[in-house]
Amino acid sequence: MIESTHAAVKLSNGIEMPLLGLGVWRSGPGAETEQAVRWALDAGYRHIDTAAIYQNEESVGKGVAESDVPRDEVFVTTKVWNTDQGYDTTLRAMETSLKKLGLEYVDLYLVHWPVKGKFKDTWRAMEVIYESGKAKAIGVSNFLVHHLEDLLGSAKVAPMVNQVEFHPRLQQPELLAFDQKHGIAHEAWAPIMKGRVNDIPELQAIAKQHGKSPVQVTIRWELQKGVVTIPKSVHQERIVNNADVFDFELTADELATIDGLDAGERVGPHPDEIDF
Repeated sequence: MIESTHAAVKLSNGIEMPLLGLGVWRSGPGAETEQAVRWALDAGYRHIDTAAIYQNEESVGKGVAESDVPRDEVFVTTKVWNTDQGYDTTLRAMETSLKKLGLEYVDLYLVHWPVKGKFKDTWRAMEVIYESGKAKAIGVSNFLVHHLEDLLGSAKVAPMVNQVEFHPRLQQPELLAFDQKHGIAHEAWAPIMKGRVNDIPELQAIAKQHGKSPVQVTIRWELQKGVVTIPKSVHQERIVNNADVFDFELTADELATIDGLDAGERVGPHPDEIDF
């Protein structure tokens, strides 16, 4: 039974990564993001996920600093953006992110997208960053099986995390299986389909059985599958409700029902078709 917001998955290097986190994609820089981070930490979250391209790293850092939770108890993730990919530029991008965050290190640094012709050089820089201690763990985001196979062929350090679009309508079971086989923690972005899970009848029915919302059922399903989950919100009530998923457990039949909702339906871009 996964019983609290402090529940974690152990990464391949032994670092513990909280299973539930707060995403801040499209959270406005300044008070909006700072307050969301503080609300999340007050609600028991111990994992905050940002990225250089979100332009709110300073606000995340300020929210963490102004919280009553000690820095070493908060798992902070950021990511190198596509235009900064490459060896030297990734090293510089990391320094910029640390400065904006006001931190000496991040807990996880990710390659945001698999930019063709660049992500291997980017990864070499990620390995240097990891060895320096400026990132306690390193990983990738939006990598499909063929990207991972290509990277693993030359990597000295294997990615510890792969953050991808994952929700009931897009499960990519072959990618999940590959990550699990290679000891790569699977992490979900858009885990509640930007709220669209509320409109799925099967989730509505399961939610009714447990006195929960379809969003809460979805988050619980992801956690029970061992998938790290980072729902985004800037509203205190939703942040709190998204974490209210530790007082019930889905049955094997309910898990199977949700597994059966996969339709290959994306809410974001396909990693092989990015042009940014």
